[in-house]
Amino acid sequence: MANKNNTVEYIKTAAAEPEKFIAQCENRYNNKIKKIARDIAESGRTEIVMIAGPSSAGKTTSAKKLREHLLDLGINSHTVSLDDYYVDNCDAPRFPDGTPDFETVDALDIECFQKTMTELLSNSEAYLPEFDFLTGKRKSEYRHVKIQEGDVIIVEGLHALNPKITDHLPAERLLKIYINISSRIYDENGNIVLNKRNMRFIRRMVRDYKFRGNSVQKSYEMWITVRYGEDTYLFPFKNNADIRLNTIHLYETCVLKDLAINLLSELPKDSEFYKESQRLISSLEKFPSINSECVPADSLLREFIGAKE
Repeated sequence: MANKNNTVEYIKTAAAEPEKFIAQCENRYNNKIKKIARDIAESGRTEIVMIAGPSSAGKTTSAKKLREHLLDLGINSHTVSLDDYYVDNCDAPRFPDGTPDFETVDALDIECFQKTMTELLSNSEAYLPEFDFLTGKRKSEYRHVKIQEGDVIIVEGLHALNPKITDHLPAERLLKIYINISSRIYDENGNIVLNKRNMRFIRRMVRDYKFRGNSVQKSYEMWITVRYGEDTYLFPFKNNADIRLNTIHLYETCVLKDLAINLLSELPKDSEFYKESQRLISSLEKFPSINSECVPADSLLREFIGAKE
């Protein structure tokens, strides 16, 4: 349901003072990360933090910020990305039509993950794989990681809450975090203007255009598979989390709006996604614009719009 903050009307009013609005949103998110870091420090037990979330929820930035806040508390940490455990593309599981299924947990080399995590926990060091997404293969060089007593290991990825991953780790040493945009945006009558998936799609569409050269048509086509992966391999396990983190930044639609509308407007009328794109345009037009230069250099939104110049 709508509250006084997650409405178009509130956002319009707040956006009249963009710097203040942005600071409020950034502080809300950062304070939640800081609290998680403090809780980890005070527990004295957790050594492995599992961070899972759907596409464009902000897993990478959240893991980075958690590392920074832990360091402020005198705790070293090391990030392990489950994406580095993908099997080579040629060995990936297949859909019935023969196309690769990169969303399934079985697209990961789970045995390799178990082996390297066991080595890290038992011997305090291990050689971790790195995946090259350009070649679709694991790199020949492995990354050496060495941990000290009291260090924290942060594992992030779509499948970080999946029992196929977590059941082979010591439960008493785990903290499980589920990250997502967990709020909708409503109008003054309580009607949904943007749902949670709408906002993640807008983030991803902008990111994929800016950094991967993908067209909106391509983004929509990929989104079908992404949604399948989330519904099948992530959402059933989100209740396994100890902590849920809402990564919405209420000002984000104001920043993403103009580029998103321009991109969506490029879809031809004969596209199967044309009607959906027009609905999104209509929703985005309800929001005021905020210049992306106002976004802090360390903001989660920089994951999608790029570094500050």
